[in-house]
Amino acid sequence: MDYEQFIVTVQHAADLSWNEAEAATRATLEALGERISPGEARDLADRLPEELGVWVHTDTEAEGFDVDEFVRRVAEREGVDVPAAERHVRAVFLALWRATGARELADVASELSRDYAPLLPVGPQVEVVSGEAFLARVEERTGLDRDGAARAVDAVLATLAERLAGGEVEDLIVHLPLALHEPLRRGVAEGGDKAKRMSVDEFVHRVAEREGIPLEQAQDHARAVLATLREALPDAEFRDIDAQLPAEYDPLFA
Repeated sequence: MDYEQFIVTVQHAADLSWNEAEAATRATLEALGERISPGEARDLADRLPEELGVWVHTDTEAEGFDVDEFVRRVAEREGVDVPAAERHVRAVFLALWRATGARELADVASELSRDYAPLLPVGPQVEVVSGEAFLARVEERTGLDRDGAARAVDAVLATLAERLAGGEVEDLIVHLPLALHEPLRRGVAEGGDKAKRMSVDEFVHRVAEREGIPLEQAQDHARAVLATLREALPDAEFRDIDAQLPAEYDPLFA
């Protein structure tokens, strides 16, 4: 695949103009060069057209940042918002796969943390609901507007992350859009890596405190967000979460 074919692949996959596809490709490859080891960056650069290779080639050590930071860096370089950058990154990784083959991209993926999986066209295939679709479902269930639904999702997911073990939250993040990662990571930071025992009443109380709303309303929001979460997760991942929660939580996921 030559330079033009690569950019056209990104252009079509992300529905971009030529200039936008070039900008997305450069931003993604530069961020990738910061994330992977110099040796892997050189291997990847050698398999790409020269014009692309210079963007990923690096002599600096891998920085090891998570997928949220990766997409944030791409968004900053492009001058676009995070949801757009997320879509662009997927398109560039698709082009990388077609240009270098599954084995080379698998080598790159082996240096990335598991939370990158939804962006990659190789390895475990992960179907991730979009952030917009998740919020729209919560809006539908609660009657809230978009900002209200976002506040409810933030409060419920942060509280859930406090209640679950940190490792389970990391597993959960793999199956959710980037827009939902921040409250989950914040909940882990506030609660620590170990699961924080709390009754369902205390769970709802914490949601109410975070949103600044009455308990009855917080219970409705918790039901709406957790039911939407259940729909978004593979059955196996939901079972892992369910195993960490007592039966009194079951009505919240119904």
